Amino acid sequence: MKKIVSLVAVATLSMGSASAFAANDCADVPDYAELKAALDTATAADLGGLNFDMWGTVVNRNGVVCAVAKSFGGAEGNLAGGDTGDTSGDPWLGSRAISAQKANTAVAYSTQFLALSTANLYSAVQPGGSLYGLQHSNPVDPRVAYRGNPDHYGSANDPMVGFKVGGVNVFGGGLPLYDGDGVLVGAIGVSGDTSCADHNVGYMTREELTGFGVANLPAHASGFGGLKGWFTDGTLDSVTGDNIIYDIDADGVSVSGFGHPLCKVRFSQNEQSVSDQFDTTDTSAGVSSLTTDKSDIWPTVDPS
Repeated sequence: MKKIVSLVAVATLSMGSASAFAANDCADVPDYAELKAALDTATAADLGGLNFDMWGTVVNRNGVVCAVAKSFGGAEGNLAGGDTGDTSGDPWLGSRAISAQKANTAVAYSTQFLALSTANLYSAVQPGGSLYGLQHSNPVDPRVAYRGNPDHYGSANDPMVGFKVGGVNVFGGGLPLYDGDGVLVGAIGVSGDTSCADHNVGYMTREELTGFGVANLPAHASGFGGLKGWFTDGTLDSVTGDNIIYDIDADGVSVSGFGHPLCKVRFSQNEQSVSDQFDTTDTSAGVSSLTTDKSDIWPTVDPS
């Protein structure tokens, strides 16, 4: 009898291990090298905000962390006073867990029917909103977010890799990843700047990742079943994928119900002028397809 119980226990453990392995499979999403290269390109491209260094996280369809990277803002440094001297990246430390939280949110609340970026959730979770309280569900697991050697944060062997970090984030920076067949395979989360700039950098990091761009969103379905984004004015013609929606009026009401506030950080770059291009430009060529002339997006007032 003891032998039978032991065999059953071994079989159960084996099945559990096989199940865990399948859940942790990262074959369908970008790996560390791909994430790092794409994030570096997007971070250095003047996409709004303070041009700070950034964290990026990729999760698979089950929310398991597959890659974490940090990125240096480029030779020109940032608006706050030049480069940090650390060419491996010096982003806000607290934004590492937030980037993973954003990735988890984007994959957890997107489906084959609807692609939602974290920016799309802001208005819905405010008091009186259709998703009020969502931001308090599914909290980040601190055992995952803060485990391991901090010296490995943002590297190929970041301690979060292989674990579910959880969390719900409701401002810009998290976007779902769909493959070429329009199948939801994971998500990316970016953090380190204003939430509006985080969305821009996350959006263009995704465009820099070969095979995961916004053009994949309408695939796999047609008509209303292929919505893959939210209405900006209540009509199908106004669906703009999972781009950030700036439609909150003076009374604080979002016309679409999924709007995000303008960040308006003094002396930061104009993030909206960048994200507006996402709706009118073929961004499949990456950041090179955008107009990022500083005369358009940097403030005209001298911060000194």
